[in-house]
Amino acid sequence: MRTKRVFHAVDSHTEGMPTRVITGGVGVVPGATMAERRVHFRDHLDHVRKLLMNEPRGHSAMSGAILQPPTRPDADYGVLFIEVSGLLPMCGHGTIGVATVLVETGMVEVTEPVTTVRLEVPAGLVEVDVAVEDGTATAVTLRNVPSYCDRLGAAVTVPGYGEIAYDLAYGGNFYAIVDLDAYGLPFDRKAKNEILAAGLATMEAINAADRPVHREDERIQGCHHVYFAAPGSDARHSRHAMAIHPGWFDRSPCGTGTSARMAQLHARGELPLERDFVNESFIGTRFVGRLLEETTVGGAPAVLPSITGRAWITGTAQYFLDPRDPFPEGFEL
Repeated sequence: MRTKRVFHAVDSHTEGMPTRVITGGVGVVPGATMAERRVHFRDHLDHVRKLLMNEPRGHSAMSGAILQPPTRPDADYGVLFIEVSGLLPMCGHGTIGVATVLVETGMVEVTEPVTTVRLEVPAGLVEVDVAVEDGTATAVTLRNVPSYCDRLGAAVTVPGYGEIAYDLAYGGNFYAIVDLDAYGLPFDRKAKNEILAAGLATMEAINAADRPVHREDERIQGCHHVYFAAPGSDARHSRHAMAIHPGWFDRSPCGTGTSARMAQLHARGELPLERDFVNESFIGTRFVGRLLEETTVGGAPAVLPSITGRAWITGTAQYFLDPRDPFPEGFEL
């Protein structure tokens, strides 16, 4: 056996969505902040993401997180979120997966009944409370970055579907929120290919017409997620299919998507502070969200959301790169 790279990982899933937590093998990524490290990694080390996320080591819906030493004293770890589509500023299901791995592997000091973990991510500092029972993480509650509604009642022409009404909100990433009924498609996994195609067409149309840019950080821009709200969804219980660029569905209820959805509902006057909101994924798993307080981003209204979910460790692994491997960055099919 020959290898020129060895990556150590703890694999997990959060309500159905994988998080491959890379605990060793990458080294410290240059940058004074995690936001700067994200940019450096994207520009100089993206081959590592591709190797770990793409087939044959990953798959078309793979997601992961790379642990780093933090750049600020109030954080326990820094985290870079990677997936098949690139590097995310923030990832809710990934945060829940990382916190579960840190607790259950003893990489942070564990106290019961609650262990608090502080993670520095490219979007900011995220504080996470892990409910612990007999050394096992039973639930994770994260307080996400400030989230806000970017636009309400917008419309865009989507080829093949005509004019589609949408709201757009930020919860760590930008999300277009649409009614699935507007596309004439059923909330049924048998229609997944049609829903996914509609999602990609919607992202492309929005980015071409009015590409969103974060109010305070222009490095965060573009719509790469579409939240298809199922019929009957409301501000207490919402079911959805989450289409993600370049062509897959979130298996989990999506943490940043839950935050964006709550910010949108709050902006519409439908979701007050301190009330539970159940967000259900395409496969039926759930996160429970709650808006903690109002704040501002870039001088405009925003909210501070929390999300509670669960993750489970599925295995540990060492991933190699044989110098003779014909796919040193994996492949997409």
